[in-house]
Amino acid sequence: MKCLVTGGAGFIGSNLVEKLIRLGHQVVVLDNLSTGRLSNLNKVKSKIEFVEVDITNRKKSIDDYFNDIDWVFHLAGLADIVPSIKNPDSYFQVNVKGTLNILEASKKAKIKKLIYAASASCYGIPDDYPTDEKSKIDPQYPYALTKLLGEQLVLHWAKVYHMPNVSLRFFNAYGPNSRTTGAYGAVFGVFLAQKLAKKPLTIVGDGKQTRDFIHIFDLVDIVVRVAENGELGEIYNVGSGQETSISTVADIIGGNKVKIPKRPGEPDRSLADISKIKSHFNWQPKIAIDEGIKMLLKNINDWREAPVWTPETIKEETKSWFKLLSKK
Repeated sequence: MKCLVTGGAGFIGSNLVEKLIRLGHQVVVLDNLSTGRLSNLNKVKSKIEFVEVDITNRKKSIDDYFNDIDWVFHLAGLADIVPSIKNPDSYFQVNVKGTLNILEASKKAKIKKLIYAASASCYGIPDDYPTDEKSKIDPQYPYALTKLLGEQLVLHWAKVYHMPNVSLRFFNAYGPNSRTTGAYGAVFGVFLAQKLAKKPLTIVGDGKQTRDFIHIFDLVDIVVRVAENGELGEIYNVGSGQETSISTVADIIGGNKVKIPKRPGEPDRSLADISKIKSHFNWQPKIAIDEGIKMLLKNINDWREAPVWTPETIKEETKSWFKLLSKK
């Protein structure tokens, strides 16, 4: 198949591109390199077509890049909580209007399958665990809202225009090529940079809160399977189906710890009900959390250029988070 991957120089995108190339597919990557890195594609750069382009820019049409494309994987997007609170307009432009542009280009090209990278953040603070695809939707911050709006566009275009679209709600992915620069965000990047700098790992609250972490190799495996056999207009959770506490992650990584205040709008638990995707695709995640973290530690120097967050800098960075999301 000839595949187009938006955001293909990013964390999930670059791992997916490598997977597609290994399977013998042709790949075109669209990325504006605002958060992605060309170095993430070093292993496959001679085997892909890379286009530096902004999917929100209507003045430069992206339609031509979709000619003869079979599968579209729409992974481009902005993905941090704090910046979305500070600057929601940019998140709307990329995650909503950018998605509309991808849908229109895909519709025009009559592609065979479109996979949308949605987010489990749409569930907010769930009432039910494990959380299935029919659970209450309650986004807590602009990032979560804009990813949900993007998903609604994808599903609406499937319904109205009979496009072969599928939405995958990703839980907490981790693994190689994850971002090492920019805003305060994913726990693994924060912890690994702190460990390298011999600084204490910053534990939010009591550290008992859990997340459903899925290794990126498991994630891209199921993404390809869905492209091969996914049904039009479906939504699937993508997680490990296991929950791991932040303290456990810190213990496996190793090092001193320091506690920082718990943030509003964050769930105490995250656990995906993945029974639907497992049964539909005969799929099972393979990489356990301890194995996945050990793999990361072998390549910890990848985070040498990452910002080293301290309790003081985190407090400053998350001021707007506490101010706007705390209950009055």
